[in-house]
Amino acid sequence: MIYFDKLSDGFILSGKNYSYAIFVNRAGYLQHLYYGKKIGESDLAFLIKTQGEKLSPNPEDINADMLTDCMPSECGFFGRGDFRSATVIAEREDGSVMSSFKYVKHAISGGVARIKGQPCVRKADNTLTITLKDDFSDIEIDLNYSVSDNSDVLIKNTEMRNTGKTCIKLKKAFSFCTNLPDIDKQYSALRLAGSWASERRPVITPLAEGTLRIESTRGYSSHQMNPFMAILADSCTENSGECYGFNLLYSGSFALTTEMTSDKNIRVQGGINDYLFGWELDGGESFITPQTALCYSAEGLGGLSRAYHDFFREYVIDPKRVYERRPIVINNWEATYFNFDNEKLFAIIDEAAKLGIDMFVLDDGWFGKRNDDKSGLGDWFVNNKKLKGGLKPIIDRCKKNGLKFGLWFEPEMISEDSDLYRAHPDWAIKKEGVEPCRGRNQLVLDFTRKEIVDYVFNAVSKVLKENDISYVKWDKNRDITENFSASLLADRQGEFLHRYTLGFYDLAERLISAFPDVFFEGCAGGGGRFDGGALYYFPQIWTSDDTDGLERTKIQWGTSMCYPVSAMSCHVSACPNHQTQRITPFKTRGAIASFGATGYELDLTKLTAEEKEQVKEQIANYKRIDGLVLNGDLFRLANPFETDYFCEMIVAKDKTEAYVVGERFRGDPCDHDRLLKLNGLDENKTYTIKELGVTASGKALMSAGVYYPRLPDCGSWIWHIEKITK
Repeated sequence: MIYFDKLSDGFILSGKNYSYAIFVNRAGYLQHLYYGKKIGESDLAFLIKTQGEKLSPNPEDINADMLTDCMPSECGFFGRGDFRSATVIAEREDGSVMSSFKYVKHAISGGVARIKGQPCVRKADNTLTITLKDDFSDIEIDLNYSVSDNSDVLIKNTEMRNTGKTCIKLKKAFSFCTNLPDIDKQYSALRLAGSWASERRPVITPLAEGTLRIESTRGYSSHQMNPFMAILADSCTENSGECYGFNLLYSGSFALTTEMTSDKNIRVQGGINDYLFGWELDGGESFITPQTALCYSAEGLGGLSRAYHDFFREYVIDPKRVYERRPIVINNWEATYFNFDNEKLFAIIDEAAKLGIDMFVLDDGWFGKRNDDKSGLGDWFVNNKKLKGGLKPIIDRCKKNGLKFGLWFEPEMISEDSDLYRAHPDWAIKKEGVEPCRGRNQLVLDFTRKEIVDYVFNAVSKVLKENDISYVKWDKNRDITENFSASLLADRQGEFLHRYTLGFYDLAERLISAFPDVFFEGCAGGGGRFDGGALYYFPQIWTSDDTDGLERTKIQWGTSMCYPVSAMSCHVSACPNHQTQRITPFKTRGAIASFGATGYELDLTKLTAEEKEQVKEQIANYKRIDGLVLNGDLFRLANPFETDYFCEMIVAKDKTEAYVVGERFRGDPCDHDRLLKLNGLDENKTYTIKELGVTASGKALMSAGVYYPRLPDCGSWIWHIEKITK
């Protein structure tokens, strides 16, 4: 709901449980008033009188501009008294960059405006667009706010327009700016940091005067830092207290910043990384920034997470796929790596059919001259020497066994030892005369160039058209370096990284539209591009290359801070684990993998008879609970970063059933004598936990709890909780 008060030029935007208030102050600036628990329309006048006017500069004061440094602006400007980081910086022909963005008009419309060429929310109830005009240039800015009555997420982005005739160069174009002005609270910032095979580990840092900046300069969202930040009030815990989330629906280089001034006000903003960014706007041209999903929770981090999970499922992920049952796959990568032929694959397929697996996915090594990671990328045609008869015999073997077939691609990459590179060496990202950086022995295709994106689209389409393929795993195994395109003019190289991201989006959109019956899974060396932008195209993403049964608990815990478990692709792999060399029980690996889109990544022909029976049991269990994985509410119970346990539970929306998975990492004497309190149940319903032989009210299970089970190191447990119908 969006409410506008004509007398005060004030706005209240409200969703399910929050309100966001702004107004046009007496100097003409759009000023932030409030972001928190839902309030009424009648409260707007109170907010303006008691909080807004106090920080609003008096335009009749000759020194008014110098007082804007304390004003909680909705769009930070530069060079006119606001000494904090700006939201937008536009350079004119004479080199000047000062700005002062003031209110011109607004419009309230139904739904949400689509952003051509970029991911965006698929629906909203209403959108408020507020137009600001710079006092010193021909730049206009539209600030867009989209709300939905049944969501706790507020969508913000900006559009900059050059209304003049001379060129203007954007040096910074962030998507949003907001403020947390409550100086009586001590805030902390939570970010999801990591590395390859160790993605999205929560890191919490107290905020103090100065700027905290998280970013990626790698050309994509990256393993190292996710485009998400949460600001936590000092009272915030997993289950209570206030917190705010900021999640960019963007897959490229990004930045998110918090800036605390001496008066303890906090400005939060972010968007496309402004480091070496530049974008030219000729007269009449505009630039649209990625959307940002803001979320408020008064129910701690758990409440924030569940609001984001519902948001991604209802507003971002493809509605055709989001609640569709995910196939249980067997991927051959860790079973064979590059060393496979027809017979080796046939044996895995035959065994998969006996165990109840749905789909066989052929990973890297099926194309070009691809027998290792030094060649073949870009040559998207079948290696008939390795696979006799091409893909058809493999697909036919799958069909004979009742399995579907999936295939791995790495569309954005090129090997120097490839037919494509020999024909088009200029298609790789590099600077002529400079030895390029290599990662995994490969280079990156220049997706700023339409002809290259067109070529890859046609090459991948040919394979998909000529074969019965139901599933595509889309990989990306290195960062972008050089940051240069020969197709861009010298003064437009600052556009390179964003144009690359738009090229990725273009290819993804075209392939998914051309092959609507193919399920696309995202991957980037594991979880390197696990972000809201990628989820728009890929309903699930390979969570990490680290499949260890212990480490995955931490990766999945961190990922769940803002992304739904249904989006996490989670596989059971062989032991000793190929990433950590750790040995964990087969049962534990299956339990942890069930908290996501489950599958297997090992050689099924080498399993013992006991392990094969466990696979059958795991598949039966997953088919029993996959509806909860797709649609349920997640509650995190035991933090693997703070305890020797991991435990999470998923509860049905109607609270009639729940699923609990836990793991004990390392035994300490008597630690199993501690109580584990469940969450999310209806305290007035009676439930049974079959595995424990327990019947109790939801209130008892949540208030009194049950004891942790006595388990060996890396032992796990599964509980199915069902409501008793009287």
